[in-house]
Amino acid sequence: MACDKASLLEDPQKIFKEYEIDEGVGFALPNPLEELPKPYDAWILIARNLTEVIETGQLRARVEELPMLSIDGLQGYKSQRLAHLVLGYITMAYVWNQGDGDIRKVLPRNIAIPYCQLSKKLGLPPILVYADCVLANWKKKDPSGPMTYENMDILFSFPGGDCSKGFFLVSLLVEIAAASAIKVIPAIFSAIKHEDHGILEKALLEITSCLRKALKEFHQMHEYVDPNQFFNVLRIYLSGWKGNPLLSEGLLYEGVENTPQMFAGGSAAQSSIFQCFDVLLGIQQNSGKKSDAEFLQDMRKYMPPAHRKFLVSLESGFSVRQFVLLKGDASLKASYNKCVKAMVSLREYHLKIVEKYIVNPAKSAKSNETSEEPSEMENKGTGGTDVMAFLGNVKQTTERFLL
Repeated sequence: MACDKASLLEDPQKIFKEYEIDEGVGFALPNPLEELPKPYDAWILIARNLTEVIETGQLRARVEELPMLSIDGLQGYKSQRLAHLVLGYITMAYVWNQGDGDIRKVLPRNIAIPYCQLSKKLGLPPILVYADCVLANWKKKDPSGPMTYENMDILFSFPGGDCSKGFFLVSLLVEIAAASAIKVIPAIFSAIKHEDHGILEKALLEITSCLRKALKEFHQMHEYVDPNQFFNVLRIYLSGWKGNPLLSEGLLYEGVENTPQMFAGGSAAQSSIFQCFDVLLGIQQNSGKKSDAEFLQDMRKYMPPAHRKFLVSLESGFSVRQFVLLKGDASLKASYNKCVKAMVSLREYHLKIVEKYIVNPAKSAKSNETSEEPSEMENKGTGGTDVMAFLGNVKQTTERFLL
């Protein structure tokens, strides 16, 4: 590994600064902005009243009436991230509207052009991604209070009552709990470099603890997200135009491209945190099904560029797995296995969540309708994959890396 990368990964402050990771919230955007200056407040107004304008049938007309705005007035990274979040919400609402099959295949130029320009500037695709709806879509009710569900809210919602809030906030809390382990990565690389078994073991146990806290946060999904609301309402607005039979040719961004473009919908696979721990622990998802490995690699394009860069740096770092294998230290091996088992537990639980929120409602919809649509969408995740098969394969691959 190059010296500069080695020193970078051994210095906590350099990691946080270089890769735009926050010490408190990890890969999430710290303290996102809630307002945009004029004239961009016209976008905010629609996004903030999205449910109402969708339900009253005004959404598309309101979007088509918006003025064409230059993105030059969006100064600062947080303003740009907020604008990307807002345009993502508006785009999903415009395409899917009331979620009744009345789909638009062309995004009008007054939204398409600034959205694509802004996406290029941020290094993100022009679709609502996990980095938008989960990582940049939150606020504290009491700014001095704790990061708990009770003290938090989301900035923008889709139809479906509190389903958006529950789904996005619980996902964020899972992310933040796991991301608190990032701070021990420098200690891991330093311990391997200096062959310090004690520090390495302590760091591995800290990662295990954080992953277990993430699993505990994940349990809140049952409390705050209704399966039928998620499947029949929210999931539609999170669906993309790649691997989706309802938009098999993709979406045309008017005034930007001459041909429709394909982008996957928001997916937990777009989270940097679990790919981060796979890389750190030497869990090679490319040792499983080729299509799953390709999907995970493709999902990196939906992450902020600095976070993608962080994963690449980790891949070029010291191998924790190889060090533990080489040293043959039983205690070290046990600590490593605890980390891997914690990853397996999270993925096992994710499977249960998908079964409850996608598979079972899909079966119910299929039994109640004669249409083919439910069977087409059964087991489909918002990222466009056969989600049960994908998650099952990822879990099994993770298990194979136990020592």
